[in-house]
Amino acid sequence: MRKKGLSYGITILFVMFFALTLGNNYVLGAESRTLVVDGSTTVFPIASAASDFYMDANPDDTITVTGTGSGTGIASLIAGTADIAMASREMTDLEKTDLLGWNEIIVAGDGIAIIVHPSNTLTQITLAEIMGIYNGTYSNWNEIGGPDLEMIVINRESTSGTRSFFHEFVMNETDFREDSQIVEKSSNGAVATEVGNTPAAIGYVGLGYLSEDVKGLLIKNDAGNYVEPTVQNVLDEIYPVARSLYFYTDGTPEGLAKDYIDYILSPTGQALVADEGFVPVGEVGDLPTVVEGNIIPGFALWL
Repeated sequence: MRKKGLSYGITILFVMFFALTLGNNYVLGAESRTLVVDGSTTVFPIASAASDFYMDANPDDTITVTGTGSGTGIASLIAGTADIAMASREMTDLEKTDLLGWNEIIVAGDGIAIIVHPSNTLTQITLAEIMGIYNGTYSNWNEIGGPDLEMIVINRESTSGTRSFFHEFVMNETDFREDSQIVEKSSNGAVATEVGNTPAAIGYVGLGYLSEDVKGLLIKNDAGNYVEPTVQNVLDEIYPVARSLYFYTDGTPEGLAKDYIDYILSPTGQALVADEGFVPVGEVGDLPTVVEGNIIPGFALWL
């Protein structure tokens, strides 16, 4: 009997030690929470990276992030099938009418890069020339100092927030060309892939989608200087095509939505924003570090 009582006492002590060691990072039987985030393919890399690290630290929470386009994400928020809409443009007046409790959070900044194939000899461009390419004024690269190639013009689909911003800021809300030289793609990634595989192509993407597979053209700003598409130049307010990136919620965020948004806006979250190639809007701290736990194999904490 003594041995049995001693064994029982040791078990209780072990459970108490186990719980104290984990502290607030893991609670046995904690209520599971879910969050659906949908929308902009530009904002997707930020939201996805943040959700991965957040769920590492909070294994009872589930955050699903899907990049479908700003318009689709906002429509899902209005319909109640998403908790957070990601957007690379502001909500329209009509969308705000459909969601009277709309709430806007700026989570990052961005620039729109004009990209061509690395083999294209052109290195710089003006906003007027970009408009001319997209409205049909120009059809061959040699008309603006490039190679003798018929242009392949890559646009985004109509629900894209990036297209909406480009149409307003670069095109001055004039019509896009409608000939056989223009092709629509459904995401930033698809645009970058198409341009990287097509020597005659031109497209536009968020800064986070620049890579060695494409060439970002320098754009002439109001001061008359040709400026490279970089995060630093957006921060310095010298790159001419810059914008904010948004989260939208129905009302003031609560529960997991609030915790997740607070994480993205924290110094750790803003470090993720910078690491993904976008422009931080708050204090930047250290990137989160994932380490294996000592008690439960695979249990992770972010520090």
